[in-house]
Order: sequence, then C-alpha cells, then structure tokens
Amino acid sequence: MNKEEIIKLFTGNGYLISPDFVKNIDESKDYNSFVNKLSNLKNKPTIINNDLFLLLNEKAENINWNDFDLNKAYLEMGKSNSGYNVFLDVMGHDSSKDKKNILDNLAEEIKKPEEIVEEEVNEGNESVIILKNYNTVARKKNLNDFVIHFKARYDSLKKILMERGELQNTISIRNLSSKESSSFVSIIGIIRKKNYTKNNNIILALEDITGEINVIISKDKANVMEKANELVEDEVIGITGVLNKGVIFVNNICLPDIPNTLELKKSQDLIYAVFIGDIHLGLKKFMAKNFDNFIKWLNGEYGNEKEKEISKNTKYLFITGDIVEGAGIYPGQEADLEVKDIKKQYELVSEYLKRIPKSIKIVACGGNHDAMRLSEPQPIFDRRFSPQLFEIDNLTLVSNPSLVNINASKDFSGFNVLMYHGFSFFYYFDAVTRIKNSGGNTRADLVMEFLLKRRHLAPTWGSAQCDPGVLDPMVIDKVPDIFCSGHVHRVSVSQYKNITCINASCWATQTKDQEKRGMVPDPAKVVVVNLKTRENTILNFENDV
Repeated sequence: MNKEEIIKLFTGNGYLISPDFVKNIDESKDYNSFVNKLSNLKNKPTIINNDLFLLLNEKAENINWNDFDLNKAYLEMGKSNSGYNVFLDVMGHDSSKDKKNILDNLAEEIKKPEEIVEEEVNEGNESVIILKNYNTVARKKNLNDFVIHFKARYDSLKKILMERGELQNTISIRNLSSKESSSFVSIIGIIRKKNYTKNNNIILALEDITGEINVIISKDKANVMEKANELVEDEVIGITGVLNKGVIFVNNICLPDIPNTLELKKSQDLIYAVFIGDIHLGLKKFMAKNFDNFIKWLNGEYGNEKEKEISKNTKYLFITGDIVEGAGIYPGQEADLEVKDIKKQYELVSEYLKRIPKSIKIVACGGNHDAMRLSEPQPIFDRRFSPQLFEIDNLTLVSNPSLVNINASKDFSGFNVLMYHGFSFFYYFDAVTRIKNSGGNTRADLVMEFLLKRRHLAPTWGSAQCDPGVLDPMVIDKVPDIFCSGHVHRVSVSQYKNITCINASCWATQTKDQEKRGMVPDPAKVVVVNLKTRENTILNFENDV
C-alpha cells in the first residue's frame, strides 16, 4: 500500500490521523492488521498518532481511549505532558493495578482546570457545592480543537440519546452501506445542514465520526414535521426511518431532552432562594434607590409583613451576570455611563453586596458586560478589576455557565442550579419561528425550554461565542432542578418537566442602545422560590422610590 492508500484506510474506518503519524508512515508495514486490531477493541481511540501505532499491543484493550485523546490534546495545548506519558508507560510497559490507579488519579487531576468540583459547607443546614465550574485558559485555536470539541459534544449527547428505547439498535453512518434497501434503521448524528425543498420537505445532512448521510422529513408526516421545523444546525439528534438508495426517510426524530421521570424535589425546611441579574451598576439608568430597597428587604428592613417573613427565611441569592455595566461594550456607551471607571463600578457594587446578611449565601456568575473574556465558558471574575468581590465571605463566584448544588444534607440531595447568563438566547428568539411569532425577545421561557430539550445551551455554533476545547461545557449532561439566566432584562418563571426555569429581571431602565435593538426592560423584579413547596413569587421593586 502507498501512503495515500494507508491514509484512506484509516479515514475510511472513521479514525483521525495526526501529522506525526502521516510523516512516519512506512509503506512496508502491515497497516491492515493494525486497523483490524483497533476494530476488536471495546473502546476505540479517535486520533491515531505515531506513539499509538508504535505502542499498541495486547494491553491496549484496557486503555480508556477517551482519556487518551484528552491527554493527547492537553499535550498539544502545552498544558501538561504527565498524563500522556503515563498512558505511554501503561501501554508499553506496565498495566499493573498500582499503575492504573496512578493513571486514574492523574487523569482526574488534569481535568480540574476544565471542570472543577469543590465543596463549601456552611454553618447550619445550608450548603453551596460547586459541581461544574470552568476555567479554561485562552489560547490560539487550530482545526484539531474544533474536531475534539464537536466529538466531545457528540459523545456526550449520544450517550443520553442511547437511553431512548427506539435508538437501542443505532448504527454508525458508515455501516449503513451494509444494510439492504428498505431496511428500518436508526442513527445519531450532528446536523451539518438543514434545507427546505421546493415542495416544503426538509433535508438534513447528518454526520457522525464515520461519515455523512442525507435524511428527508416529509411534509406529510405532520407530527415529525412539527419537530423538524425547529431543528437547528449543529445540534445532536437521533432519527429512525427507512433506508432507500442511500437516503433515510424519517419516521421519528428523537431529541436528548429531559427525562419524564424527573423528581420535583422539595426541601423539608422553609427556605427561600432569590434570583436577580443584570444589575448594570455604572449606568446613568441604574435604579440605585430601587436596588437599595432590595438590599434593605434582604435585611428585613423593607416591605410588608409577608415580604419580611420571606426575607427572614431567605438563605440563597443567585446573580446571573452583568453585575456592572462595563465599558466599551457597544458604540457610544460612554455617553450612557455614570461611572466610567470599571474598577470603580465593581467597588460600588461590592458595597451593596457586603450589606447582604452573612446568613444568605450569594452565588454570582459573569455576563457579557463584566470585565472578562466574552467567549464562553466565561471564567470567574477577574481579581485585577474586582478585588472587592473576593473579600465578601458569603459570596461564591462561579463561571458562566456553571452548575451549583444548594441545601444538601445527609438526608437530602439538595437542588442542582444551572446558571447561564443567556447570551445565546437572542439567536433563538429569531431563528426559531415558533418563538419569534410568540413574542421573540419577551419569551425567554420558550428559549429555555428549547435548550433543555436539546440538552445544550448554544447548540448552533455562532449562537454564542464559544471556546472550543476538550470538553463542551455548554452540554447539559446533568439535569438541573432550577435553570436560571438573565441577559434579556425581562422576568419570567416557568416549569418544564419539573425544572423551574427563571429568567431574571434587571436593575436599569431602557437605554437608547436597547431601544434600537428592540429590548424593552421589565426592571426591578425579584423571583423568589419557596424550596419547601417549589412555588414562586415575583416581588416588584420597580415603583419603590
């Protein structure tokens, strides 16, 4: 076999090959046997490099190839070579129990910069446990980063989809060629392209790591067509249908979605969680008096007796980003600023937060107006610009997005709260016809449901400024009990399959920039969730001056 035939042998079997492997191809070697050996493995590597070819032996069947790909990616990024070297050591020399334990521990340690798991246990029964917190380091990206990123997305969502009964016999796209015409088939793929035909049928180009195929949804299948109309590019779906002449005619579309069996968790104790967002301190339009009244309410110094009783039992406060207005966010912003110094903005907002009772645990993520990189996942706040935030003992800073557990105890698993500022929402306000026709940017509740069904916070590449890496942090792999967001500047509360969906209000009135973009704020509203009953209340501070 010549070099070109060897390359086609690997790519045709669904493997990616690294430049160092191509460089060291030896046409005298038996690469067919190597590919056959790979096909017999229970778990298969994705990327073939020269080290793998040289060291693959009978011990390879014990290797976790997902971790191998992960550590190879870390090596290429310049992050760490220790995990990768241990893989080589295990593969080539020693597969003892002790060595495997070292490998497992090291792999977990290396993953921490991407997905941090830590626990903060507070006095009493209240707790804040960070389940997912991302702190990826910004760096120059290459094509391989996107390949690894989308493969991570595909693998995560495929695992969820495979739990569906109708997808139990799913096969790869490459293996469809072995099926007879008119066979009933099921596949899982990423939507590369979506088009309507002149007869108003839909054609999807679906791809997995082995290939691509066109699938057709007929307008005559009303139930399937209704779901297909809302499909967007780059989301991962499962389909069942009939194979005919290299095309699949779809009978059903499966989304990852939320299980129907999700429990509606309730706390044994009377405890409230409060949700706000988009403070935008620094704007001339910032509602300082109204926000001051909110802080007084948390201290039991404002409101009627019923409202004071709620504040007395409030134990958690979530802030979903844009805690300051920032600077240089949009053209002409300087004219809208009361406080032009970004550090001063954080200093002033910190003074408000320091007044919140220490008995209330605050959890805050950033947004697109905060002093941090725009690409998601956004890390926690930058200490250089906001040192005062790090001095607040009852404030936990998390990334955007993040997953936090609250109120867990020995007898109760607590509530998982998914936090996301919501940058991708505006894309789907316009891209999904049903949402656009139902109120567009006033219907954050519909977008939140849309994203939960897809188990992804920004399924279409470009709907948010995502940072490709070895994980896709926008995947909702762990089902939350509460999903909270902001960005839209309008309050909404809804339920989807026992998940409480909250889009927080804001603390600033409409700017000229918002008016140009059709944004009409609904400010100074506070969402309060009773964790004992899961009922919610919206408190209105808008007219309190």
